[in-house]
Amino acid sequence: MSKTITTVLSTLAAGLFVSGSACADVTGNVGVTSNYLWRGVTQNDDRSAVQGGVDYEHDAGFYAGTWLSDLDGAYEHDVYAGFSGEAGALGYDLGVNHYMYPLADDADFTELYGSISYEMFTVGLAYTVNSDVQSDPTAAQPFMEGDLYYYAGAEFVLPDEFTLGLTVGAYTFDEDGEAGTDLDYMHYRIGLTKSAGDFGDFTFAFDQNDLDGVSNGKDNDDPRFSVAWTKSF
Repeated sequence: MSKTITTVLSTLAAGLFVSGSACADVTGNVGVTSNYLWRGVTQNDDRSAVQGGVDYEHDAGFYAGTWLSDLDGAYEHDVYAGFSGEAGALGYDLGVNHYMYPLADDADFTELYGSISYEMFTVGLAYTVNSDVQSDPTAAQPFMEGDLYYYAGAEFVLPDEFTLGLTVGAYTFDEDGEAGTDLDYMHYRIGLTKSAGDFGDFTFAFDQNDLDGVSNGKDNDDPRFSVAWTKSF
């Protein structure tokens, strides 16, 4: 199933890249972060990561892209496609994202996502519709079919090309609570971004979650501070 989804996304992206070029835009992005934090949880054992991708966007609202990040000797490869636009004062974004981990066994999964925005506010959710992760009756398993992530955020434009971003999100796992393990959690993020023009953007962020347990000798719910640089071209 996941291979089929990957093929569909790749075919869609390829078809879009070769059609309608007069009304389309292809951009690239590259970045580095002191800690790859995704939905409030470190993905790289609190280590730095190099990241980058390519995006296609059509004037009609269709878009497709791919994105990669290193993961301490492994890597993550995402392929996504969707449609975004406006309905009156509301903005919307609907799509599918397939997360791949080529150097890990049975780790890929696919989400359908959607969001609605109004002025500086955004609410959204992502629902896992397919997963290669194997069910284990003796342990709680994240990233399985039926998992749900939802969030609310706001972005405020400040003087001198600063932007303040606030996010509150929650992850609920379909196979949570097995063997006494509680994986569901909430997280909070505050990020301050400074545009440096042609030199890209710099972001200083604070992330906090309420996960129990310890990973690599550090409490999961310890506050994380990170610094990141990104540039689009």
